[in-house]
Amino acid sequence: MRFYIDKNRASRYILRVMKKTVSLTKDGKAELEKELEELIAQRPAIAERIATARAFGDLSENEEYSSARSEQKQVENRILEIEEILKSAKIIRSASHDKVAMGATVTVSLGGKKNTYSVVGAVEADPLNGRISDVSPLGRALMGKKVGDEFELPNGNKGKIVEIS
Repeated sequence: MRFYIDKNRASRYILRVMKKTVSLTKDGKAELEKELEELIAQRPAIAERIATARAFGDLSENEEYSSARSEQKQVENRILEIEEILKSAKIIRSASHDKVAMGATVTVSLGGKKNTYSVVGAVEADPLNGRISDVSPLGRALMGKKVGDEFELPNGNKGKIVEIS
């Protein structure tokens, strides 16, 4: 999200939020929806912990209360974040197998090794598990390329696309 300040006629500043479209796969959307349900289900337990800790007395020195409030803040912030992502989500359709695009699974030969990656949106990226973002250096180098095409990374390493599925 980007924020900008706009002056209105009364010379007051209004903060406006410019929404950005987030690209997600169907699986990524399902994972976020599941996480959202789990976080919402945690709310009653956290509220109970806060109530119990509040009963201990002085809140200024009550570690249980501070801990429960901190957890509540983290959970509520993540819920808001997921809701915003889901509101602005654009589902990636299955990519064609001609060129590398969002949603494609690509096998590349890089530095003498073959690696397989799924090209996903930035929200779903998990490079350690073979899910690269379309805006990552490798993702940008691969986008639009065909089987047999060579690519170069910003660090100078070169590779070749072996398969697109």
